Amino acid sequence: MSAAPDRLAWRHLSAPARAVAIAASEAVAAAGEHDRDAFEAAVARLTKLGPQQAGLVLGAVVRLLLEDLHPDGLAADDVRGVLDHCVSSARRWQPDVDPHVLLVLLASALGVHDPDADPAPPAEAALARHAALLVADLLNERRRPLSGYLTAAFLDIERAEHHD
Repeated sequence: MSAAPDRLAWRHLSAPARAVAIAASEAVAAAGEHDRDAFEAAVARLTKLGPQQAGLVLGAVVRLLLEDLHPDGLAADDVRGVLDHCVSSARRWQPDVDPHVLLVLLASALGVHDPDADPAPPAEAALARHAALLVADLLNERRRPLSGYLTAAFLDIERAEHHD
């Protein structure tokens, strides 16, 4: 993964969507390379863009990656395996990784998380940080670039907005 996303790949997007695509690409690339400084800077940019936009896009990317990795469906053991793998991989360079935040992200991406039932919802910065870690870990398993999943996520979001 390259630390510098191809900004031209996102020129067709609106300015807010382009900003999310670039910040997400930078955060995921830095996570994949275990580059602490670049990761912190990219996560800060991603957090400033707002939880709704960044969360919606990264959640769609996580869902698409999970569907790709588990084409026959996801069982509870599969979710546990994704969670365990991501935690153990991230702890090598991010010792404060929080399994609860990762679980919230997974459940949200799968459409089964009830934020009102969570007594201690994760902070926006924690969600952005962990989303980048989760996407980087899933991409590493898939060995494919983020750009295709981001493009598909934006298309899914656009389709959903047109149907609402």
